[in-house]
Amino acid sequence: MARLIADGVYEIDTKLGGWDHITAGYLLTGDAPCLIEVGSQSSTQAVLEEMESLGIGAHDLASVAVTHIHLDHAGAVGDIANAFPNADIYVHERGARHLADPERLISSAALVYGDLLDTLYGRMTPTDAARIKVVGDGDFVELSAHRRVEVINSPGHAKHHLGYFDPQSGLVFTGDAAGVLLPEVRMLRPATPPVGFDLDAALTSLEKFRERNPRGLAFAHYGLFGAASELLDEAEDALISWAEVAERAYRNERDIVEELTSEFKVSLEGVSAVALERFEVLNGVHSNAAGLKLWLDRGGNTQHAHEIAPHRHHH
Repeated sequence: MARLIADGVYEIDTKLGGWDHITAGYLLTGDAPCLIEVGSQSSTQAVLEEMESLGIGAHDLASVAVTHIHLDHAGAVGDIANAFPNADIYVHERGARHLADPERLISSAALVYGDLLDTLYGRMTPTDAARIKVVGDGDFVELSAHRRVEVINSPGHAKHHLGYFDPQSGLVFTGDAAGVLLPEVRMLRPATPPVGFDLDAALTSLEKFRERNPRGLAFAHYGLFGAASELLDEAEDALISWAEVAERAYRNERDIVEELTSEFKVSLEGVSAVALERFEVLNGVHSNAAGLKLWLDRGGNTQHAHEIAPHRHHH
């Protein structure tokens, strides 16, 4: 069931492949309601049922905003657009053409996900290009005369990543920019996938979230967490630590996956095998290592990180 998590903000479990508490969407109410994140194509039915339970009819939804076009966030966008014919679809300029013509996106996803593409994620229905609205830093999504959501360009996880800030509730909707924090696993892990991961950009994005002084962070994976400032410190720490371990392995010609795995073991106490397995599918060490390696191949290094992230606390 959708959960009211703040003033005019509902958390919707978009149930990636039927899994609970892995992928979240957020409905922001107002005269012109907005759905932030739609989940994967396999989420479509769950999202439609939740919207109906919240009393959002086919013509009520005014906008859909995606943080980025990875399939676990935006795979359902074409289907949701069809179900809500009045909704504008907000996306970063680098993502727009892929929503209108998802063919390339799907073929690259097939390389990454293999069999899981169809069993877990699904594909993507094209969205009518006339309904796609490109947004970037400093743009707003209007919800009512008194409420609008600010768009924050927040690359790093991907070049086309946006965050959204709702001043009324004080929440930042972080997508994957602050990493992955699953309630069942309770460990914040950065999300550094191929191909666009960039450490400096990722740290700068966290800094932009911090400048909004948010009351809470609403993660796509998964849910709302308070103590935003501490959590942003933790996200910063996690990014830098993972990058440092990867860089050391890379320079010493050691296996990045092995080094990351031994350095960042998930503490297994009280965590079910199923939860861990889902965590790895969603944000596996292999995928993070591959993204970090590509970043290092392009000349990425951690030396600027400490200047960008002055808050870093060594725990």
